[in-house]
Amino acid sequence: MQEGKIFFRNLNSPLGEMIAGATDKGICFLEWHDRGGVERIKQRVEKRYRMSLIKGNNQHLDRLENELGDYFAEKLKKFGVEIDVTGTPFEKKTWEQLLQIPYGETRSYGQIAKHLGKPGAQRAVGRANGANYLSIVIPCHRVIEANGNLRGYGGKLWRK
Repeated sequence: MQEGKIFFRNLNSPLGEMIAGATDKGICFLEWHDRGGVERIKQRVEKRYRMSLIKGNNQHLDRLENELGDYFAEKLKKFGVEIDVTGTPFEKKTWEQLLQIPYGETRSYGQIAKHLGKPGAQRAVGRANGANYLSIVIPCHRVIEANGNLRGYGGKLWRK
């Protein structure tokens, strides 16, 4: 494992319990407990970041908790908490596009692929969405099918 730690703790939300983690640089994951189980989530994060997870807290987790509260109270439209994500270059570009989707709006997988200069790459966009470990903060829940249908959300479709 690399030097460094990821502090993690549970967070409550109106839509269910979540687990969040942060490095000293920012939030690196926010997942629903029912997305495969907490132990599985922790294993995936340790593998991806090559860092140890330690139950605890830091300033990024405190800020995330406050911002989530404001988000669910409809007082916050865009998160300001620092993030520390790791992924392939395509995943990172996709996540940057997700961050551009305004609150209350949606985009299709195809629209995002087109913005990335990769028309026809909607399946790759879908895979990148699924690789997003920052549920809600990087709003993959705002991506839908071209026909307006909901599709593929690790946090369960009823939340999307």
